[in-house]
Amino acid sequence: MSSRLSLLRVRPLAGNRARGWLTAGPFRVPCALGPAGIVRIKREGDKGTPAGRFTLLWGYCRPDRVRLRSAGPPLKPMRRDQGWCEDPESPRYNRPVRLPAADCTDRMWRDDHLYDLTFVLDQNFSRRSKGRGSAIFFHLARAGLTPTAGCVAISLADMLKLAPRLARGAIMAIG
Repeated sequence: MSSRLSLLRVRPLAGNRARGWLTAGPFRVPCALGPAGIVRIKREGDKGTPAGRFTLLWGYCRPDRVRLRSAGPPLKPMRRDQGWCEDPESPRYNRPVRLPAADCTDRMWRDDHLYDLTFVLDQNFSRRSKGRGSAIFFHLARAGLTPTAGCVAISLADMLKLAPRLARGAIMAIG
């Protein structure tokens, strides 16, 4: 295997703020972004992808759909009752939660495959600030690379090429 990828760089696509290019080592792949494009000041629900440098903390892999032995960031098997808290008023804001949960608005175990292989970005996670964005992930894209809710998404084929080559502590630089 080639050397580990420690930096993933995301740049906007000229003329379409909801699309971009992700570059990592020899790879250059198209990616989907939020419909508001890359934003400098992230706010909950703004549909923007936050600018900055974010560590890939860990990943989730849906075991019934994706077989991936390893990636640099630790991989956890996704559970059916997996959710993510997007309620800025909750003490569990921007944290994984077990469903059902009244303060959860993002279900991780989805029918649409978007989170079958997902990495959690350290955007408002290690140092949380109420309302500064939650559930910012690096995940799988919809067909046609349609916009995300503020995440960075690539095709399954591209993710399966990149994920095993990621370094532990890899950084995603957006903007």
